[in-house]
Amino acid sequence: MRTVRIGAGAGYSGDRIDPAIEIARSGQISYLVFECLAERTIALAQLSKRIDPSAGYDPLLTERMEAVLPICHRNHIRIISNMGAANPVAAAARTRGIARKLGLDGLRIVAVTGDDVLELVRTVKPAIVDDETTVESLGDQILSANAYLGVEPLLEALATGADVILTGRIADPSLFLAPLIHEFNWPLDDWPLLGQGTVIGHLLECAGQLTGGYFADPGYKDVPNLARLGFPIAEVSEDGRAMVTKVAGSGGLITAATCKEQLLYEIMDPAAYFTPDVVADFTGVEILEQAPDHVRVSGGSGRQRPSSLKVSIGHQDGFVGEGQISYAGPGALARAQLSREILAERLREHRFQDLRFDLIGVSSIHGEELSRMRSEPYEVRLRAAARASSSQLASLIPREVEALYTNGPAGGGGVSGSVRETIAIFSTLLPRELIAHHVHLEVT
Repeated sequence: MRTVRIGAGAGYSGDRIDPAIEIARSGQISYLVFECLAERTIALAQLSKRIDPSAGYDPLLTERMEAVLPICHRNHIRIISNMGAANPVAAAARTRGIARKLGLDGLRIVAVTGDDVLELVRTVKPAIVDDETTVESLGDQILSANAYLGVEPLLEALATGADVILTGRIADPSLFLAPLIHEFNWPLDDWPLLGQGTVIGHLLECAGQLTGGYFADPGYKDVPNLARLGFPIAEVSEDGRAMVTKVAGSGGLITAATCKEQLLYEIMDPAAYFTPDVVADFTGVEILEQAPDHVRVSGGSGRQRPSSLKVSIGHQDGFVGEGQISYAGPGALARAQLSREILAERLREHRFQDLRFDLIGVSSIHGEELSRMRSEPYEVRLRAAARASSSQLASLIPREVEALYTNGPAGGGGVSGSVRETIAIFSTLLPRELIAHHVHLEVT
């Protein structure tokens, strides 16, 4: 039975590049997929594009393409990625320039657009999911609205013979499902088969999480050579069954346990995982270890795809001011607590939202109650943070923390501070027939 090998090149925007190079060189893959886009990531990219119309794509696009394009060209590997973010056309143009600089002639580079539905959202004004907020109430604060597209534009791009496909917001597993449909000519209404393909995409989409990165827990779940963590590869057959593996000798591991943890990652209902392509059913999935770092995955299923597409809306949500200071030595905790009291008194007269104080190393994660019985630490870092309506108000937080150098208890040091604009995310749904995609071809 014919098979195709797909490698995961990234699991998020800032991911390492060397594992992707390793897979391209030694993984014997036909497709290299970089999954680099999250809800907040694309909202920030839209903000960047507003400032500079030629920007808005992934900041590591250039570095990644310079690293892998020559290898992929030599090994006949096709690249699929959502690194186009808010500006796939500019990303494709940039990639074409890189290819020309590297002397790679004849590459077909495709940009996929259509996921940007900001004007459609403003016109239709759909209801926000699970929140009383309305599109009207967000007004000019809306930065972005991006629909989760499925495999259709990718299939159209693959049919052009594209060597590189750069998209905006496409559902993560669809990036991996599309080449399987293309290679095996799977019917777009074979829901069980598309459900099994979605299982494979969901396993691969977070890259190093599957090979032990996020799985590792020293003394409980030990993972070898994490400093050289390899990324996963799936060898998929025409019937959808897959062998999940990695490059021999690379760091990390692939076991039934790593696959099961990733399978359930960010899944609300394993029997009904909604994607643009299928409502996938993970409840019948079988995961069997065949050999070291070789796990057989089968049994996924699905039913008819939803009639609506999810849309992620990003909007401006004020500013966050933050300041930190450290105390060490005898009495460190008491001095940090006194500083917290000083800050609370000085800041309480201002109209902050969500003002909070954390004693990092003591109570910043699990709170005061669970920390009460712990022995007193030798060093503590105090963090103060709050949301504010303006950057000027938010800047009071780091200023007051810095003032503790001379106006607070003894021994404070290592002050840091920042003010940053914050972006909140809401979700809505739009009928899929309202959303059209477009494929733009560049040739080197």
